[in-house]
Amino acid sequence: MKSLLTALALALPLALPLSLAATASISSPAAAADMVATAKPAPVVVHYRYATVDGVKIFYREAGPKDGPVVLLLHGFPTSSHMFRNLIPLLADRYRVIAPDYPGYGQSDAPDHTAFAYTFAHVTDIIDDLLGQIDAKTYAMYVMDYGAPVGYRLALKHPERVSALVVQNGNAYEEGLAAFWDPIKTYWASGATKDRDALSKLVTLDITKFQYTDGVKDVSRISPDNWLQDQALLDRPGNRDIQLDMLYDYRTNVPLYPQFQAFFRDRKPPTLIVWGKNDKIFPEVGAHPYLRDLPKAEIHMLDTGHFALEDKLDEMAPLINDFLDRTLLKR
Repeated sequence: MKSLLTALALALPLALPLSLAATASISSPAAAADMVATAKPAPVVVHYRYATVDGVKIFYREAGPKDGPVVLLLHGFPTSSHMFRNLIPLLADRYRVIAPDYPGYGQSDAPDHTAFAYTFAHVTDIIDDLLGQIDAKTYAMYVMDYGAPVGYRLALKHPERVSALVVQNGNAYEEGLAAFWDPIKTYWASGATKDRDALSKLVTLDITKFQYTDGVKDVSRISPDNWLQDQALLDRPGNRDIQLDMLYDYRTNVPLYPQFQAFFRDRKPPTLIVWGKNDKIFPEVGAHPYLRDLPKAEIHMLDTGHFALEDKLDEMAPLINDFLDRTLLKR
């Protein structure tokens, strides 16, 4: 028995697990510090949540520390918070990021348009109530496409809550309503069924794909999942009328442009403009007028189209992070 114990004692050091050997090799404070410095950050966890607002189930993505400065991401047409899926993890290490789907979009409920008012005023009220429910008292806003009038209407309701703006192909000036909008303006002027029906092509697969690919130099950077997912949601029964109602109601944003611009001048929110300059829907001519009212805004024109995050995230994320860090974390 004694000889067996002796043999085990001699063999034990040779059988030490590699993990223990590794631990011994970093036992000094300097070695431990080096290991921590080179460790990869833990993946960001994104939560997919619902809240009931005005009887409608509203979906939103949320990530980041609960006590971090809030960054509100407001999506465009015809997509949803899905457009921010790649940006969210790049912000949520230090910001509380919230990205809702409007009623009729993404994973939110889509009540029949005859029973629910699909207007920008109503959508804004829904998002405002959602933010109240989840205790988002102040927020920087990333606004894009439809997200611009929703965000700017929020700003008119609560100007003191807006800590900063990131503007990406989102309009607040009549210069930005160029040729693409001419048939929509015809419908605004007439309200006629024939002019409404003429806009049905805007919810077809060809136009949905166009929004993602037009003006993009390297289309291989754009996932086809984008237009296939958006189109599947557009093709739901009744959704065509929801979209046409929203297109018609967009006309109510234009008279508010002077108020949006007064908000810019009066409140002077720190502003970063990152704009796809090849966009035909909200073209470059709509970006530069912001500087009239926000002369200190930082502006970057990107060589891409409407959904700039899809192929220019590698350029945009550092700009956005740097801007938010300088703007929000200095407080």
